[in-house]
Amino acid sequence: MAISQADFDFVAALVHRRLGIRLEPDKGYLVESRFRRIYERLGLRTVGEFVDRLRTGSPDALLTEAMESLTTNETYFFRDGTPFDVLRDKVMPRVMETKRQERSLNIWSAACATGQEPYSIAMTLREGFPQLSDWNVQIFATDVAGSVLDKARAGLFTQSEANRGLTPAMLQKYFSREEQAWRLREDIRRSVKFWPVNLCLEWPVFPRMDVIFLRNVLIYMDEAAKRSIFARVHKLLRPDGFLFLGAAESTFNLGDFFRRCEWEVSGCFRPVAA
Repeated sequence: MAISQADFDFVAALVHRRLGIRLEPDKGYLVESRFRRIYERLGLRTVGEFVDRLRTGSPDALLTEAMESLTTNETYFFRDGTPFDVLRDKVMPRVMETKRQERSLNIWSAACATGQEPYSIAMTLREGFPQLSDWNVQIFATDVAGSVLDKARAGLFTQSEANRGLTPAMLQKYFSREEQAWRLREDIRRSVKFWPVNLCLEWPVFPRMDVIFLRNVLIYMDEAAKRSIFARVHKLLRPDGFLFLGAAESTFNLGDFFRRCEWEVSGCFRPVAA
């Protein structure tokens, strides 16, 4: 049964308030399909009954599950390629020169989904910069959907997931076969710290970041949420740091916080001095 207009409007307002995501009016089918698995598990007959439960004060865990079901977790290893090439060839040499005395490095992968992005960062560093072995390197990875972080921490990927972005050489070097799946090496898994974080709510206390990956997440948010997040990212990123957005994303008309680096279609930006 299709979701009613009143129920859709309620869900859309809830999603916007909690996640900063604006559901387009034609997304009723998406809400119904994403909620179906949840309400059928609860023994409810229709999406309307489930929305009524949300409307009348559902448990926090159920509300969180409902919101997480509406997020997009599309990701794969070394997504789009170029950003990781630029990280290796352009960004890291500059960051390491800046931090050569401090010998520390902080990288944040926001909206990391099931972990392919932060693990791609970790493998890029391991492949290209063995001299970091005696540095204090911290890779933070966060996502609003806490349910996907358990999979990310486990580092266990199906064959189809492994096929998306990994070369045979990288697969053999960093993964081991485990029945019909592939398990990432423990040392790479341990190099990434996973936390649940809603970008539209309060953030944990992070150290100042040298590199932030904020790719393909703000496209789902409205202008006010984007402005707020860019302002907070600007404060968190070191003045000599780097921000990666999706290749088609821009900071245009969203505050004078960043300027684009002219490095191919990398989506790489530098902070503008306050």
